[in-house]
Amino acid sequence: MHWCGLLQRTIHQKTKRLQRWGNVWEHRGNGFLMSSTVSHALQSGKLSSALAVGVEQPSGEDLYLGHYINGQQVSSDSYYKVTDPANGQTVAFVADGDEQTIGAAVQAAKSAFASWRETSPQTRAGLLRRWYDLIIEKREALGRVITRENGKPLSEAIGEVRYAASFVEWFASEAPRVYGDVIPATSGPRQALVVREPLGVCAAITPWNFPSAMLTRKVAPALATGNTVVARPSELTPVSAIALAELAREAGIPAGVFNVISGSRPSLFGEGLAQHPDVRMLSFTGSTRVGRLLMGQCASTVKRTEMELGGLAPFIVFDDTDLDAAVAGLWAAKMRNSGQTCVCPNRIYVQRAIYDAFAERLAKRVSRAKVGPGVDSGVEVGPLINQAAIDKVQRHVQDAVQKGAKVLVGNRVLSELGPLFYEPTVVRDVPPDALLCREETFGPVLPLLVFDDEEEVIRAANATEFGLASYVYTRDLGRAFRCAKQLESGMVGVNEGVISNAAMPFGGVKQSGYGREGSKYGIDAYTNLKYILMGYGERST
Repeated sequence: MHWCGLLQRTIHQKTKRLQRWGNVWEHRGNGFLMSSTVSHALQSGKLSSALAVGVEQPSGEDLYLGHYINGQQVSSDSYYKVTDPANGQTVAFVADGDEQTIGAAVQAAKSAFASWRETSPQTRAGLLRRWYDLIIEKREALGRVITRENGKPLSEAIGEVRYAASFVEWFASEAPRVYGDVIPATSGPRQALVVREPLGVCAAITPWNFPSAMLTRKVAPALATGNTVVARPSELTPVSAIALAELAREAGIPAGVFNVISGSRPSLFGEGLAQHPDVRMLSFTGSTRVGRLLMGQCASTVKRTEMELGGLAPFIVFDDTDLDAAVAGLWAAKMRNSGQTCVCPNRIYVQRAIYDAFAERLAKRVSRAKVGPGVDSGVEVGPLINQAAIDKVQRHVQDAVQKGAKVLVGNRVLSELGPLFYEPTVVRDVPPDALLCREETFGPVLPLLVFDDEEEVIRAANATEFGLASYVYTRDLGRAFRCAKQLESGMVGVNEGVISNAAMPFGGVKQSGYGREGSKYGIDAYTNLKYILMGYGERST
């Protein structure tokens, strides 16, 4: 029987168990939407905990997850299917929202803001710290959730959970340190004060490649500074966000302070949040193209925005470096999440004297990488997120080969594992006009380019509209400083392949966005500066 027929039969049986009938399914986008008949049957305790995705499920039992609004899951008139990229199996059926969903979540956040902003910073810090403790306690289950909906190796997913928790821990400590200034008045018996105040309802739109970390990196500073949040995770990976919201509730964060809405139509949610008059700020991580659209939509309400957009990171290897260290650093920078990160190197520049030796060592390292489902032991590279990602990677490699590049290893869909597994690939002699050097590939492809001198490679590295991250490997201290200063990017790793952590400011320049996430600067986007001039008069005699 066709799988759609099997799915319909399964839902019919489930509906009978719930003493309902007459349900239908309609196809939309990448999933299936459930009729209101089944939705109503799922109310009154039929919705599952998102953390259940991170444990073994009883055979044949489907999980249904609602929106998380005002401290509880809320059912929907329709649901869509979230699938595991490693095997195509259903992870969960998740509520598919609409304009009314956006309105309900924003209203809940707006109502909660009045009391949350007046909650003492120490109390907010304590609640965030409790949330951090719960995330760490549940890290393995949360990691399995990430692996199931995103595909990355389990060890890497658990590492992401720790990374996500670190932002909650950091901003818990920052909550009591949202300082202002006292400024001497220019004349008379006056005193000038500058205080920081929360904005109100903040919207967070997060991507699928780090479904937990990108959420907490936005939500934690917003909550620490007294704001409330409506989060919209990627339609591909919404379960992690719902699970984190459940833990926030368990930690004691009040209802309405942190809301999560899901849906299969990203443009509807983006536009709805961007243009909603009660949303005071929108933080977005994603492509530059979508970032431009959201900025335009936010203009109608003069809404504050924070944008972490696309990257095209250069990785520069000078001939005085330790080749093994450079290969290890490149692997760490490039291959996390199968090359699907915004800071991973897209252009690898190697100085001519070591070009062949570096290419050989890199090819050997890549050829021994273990590829497979993220739940398998020892796997280093998991599947790509969907077929569109596979198509893009293949198109980029084919374009480079047609322009004279040579594949050293890889360039094959590992169909024996599944349709979304792509063999890690090294391509040498890539011309600068190849798609690999002009577009963000978002896949496990390492393109090598040769250069002769420092001035040449800096000029090539900067010849792009992007400016998120850059990497330099050299033993020459003076060269390291010169390159770090001259590279047009928001972050530079010198002899380091992993550069992000909660204590450091993350963000780009040029069309890679603006604003900084993490660090002491991370609260800036979530607070207004208010100037108060106090006139206190002369002392009466």
